[in-house]
Amino acid sequence: MPAISRILVIRRRYLGDIVLLGSVLRNLRRHWPDAQITLLAEGNYAPIGVLHADVTKIKVFPKSLWAWPKFCRSIWRENYTHVLDFDNTDKTALVTRLTRAKSRVTFDRETNPFRHRWIYTDHARITNDFYTSQHITETYLKLLDALGVPIVSREIKLTPRAQDLAATAKFVGGKSRKILVHPGSRSRFRIWPADRFATVCDRLQNELGVQVFIAAGPGERAIAQEIKQLAQSHVVLLDQSFTVAQFAALLSKFDLLWCHDSGPMHIAAGVGVPVVALFGSQNASIWRPVGEGHTVLQTELPCTCLPETPTPCVKVDSYRNYCVRKLTVDEVFAALRRKLTSQN
Repeated sequence: MPAISRILVIRRRYLGDIVLLGSVLRNLRRHWPDAQITLLAEGNYAPIGVLHADVTKIKVFPKSLWAWPKFCRSIWRENYTHVLDFDNTDKTALVTRLTRAKSRVTFDRETNPFRHRWIYTDHARITNDFYTSQHITETYLKLLDALGVPIVSREIKLTPRAQDLAATAKFVGGKSRKILVHPGSRSRFRIWPADRFATVCDRLQNELGVQVFIAAGPGERAIAQEIKQLAQSHVVLLDQSFTVAQFAALLSKFDLLWCHDSGPMHIAAGVGVPVVALFGSQNASIWRPVGEGHTVLQTELPCTCLPETPTPCVKVDSYRNYCVRKLTVDEVFAALRRKLTSQN
């Protein structure tokens, strides 16, 4: 066994989930100050790892079948001492086994099948009651219990890099208060209508004198452009492509982020920017932004399906219902105004 611990943390996706590993990484670093901590994730999400100060190295899952032999050899040669598998899929169990690490831990969730139990040396038993009543970070930290690592911090902090701060400085200037709107979501069902976004943007600028900017990912630019077109006031559309690290640096320059429950919500909280987040029927106890000073707006639950929706609403599936549309323009504007007033 190497004198210095070599730790592999596996979390395939998504941006928010990898941001929320921050407290796990912090506690690992405090327990093993000299450890090499490697984050293994899918290529679209791994870049957020560079903002975790406790991560030493980033590895990416292969995209093609032909790249797997080389990847497996690299895993074998790293001589990992500990593996934390946050996914327990067939693929991540295989990688865990290839490491030959002495300590290999994953979750045994009450509602999920425990795949390849024999591969792991220990596990964290998670009941459904615990999972649904706690923030996801508390579930994550249970893997440290399985390793015998004490929990001394629950901090999640992302540190933007100097080169990314410099690269994004030209997009945001002036001394006025600035709000960034990120109107996208992984689920098209969870998106608040563009005309309501535009109305609130106009009120923010006309009534509060706040400069509103809009940014969105490549698959979300249609709604960003629609909000820009519908707004009667001067809304700035940041139509450039940003890397994940650049987007985090950009976020750090704003007074507030207004968004849906999304990866950008967790990135903003990680860089210390207050958030006003729009939730549908998803469990806010699990997925709310971490830290103080954030506002979560959510319709009263359980909600009833709206009479007119673009496609049929699936009430029991938070990814396929339109509950977020029950939030009104007035209540969203009021929440944003309260947050901005409290910052004065």
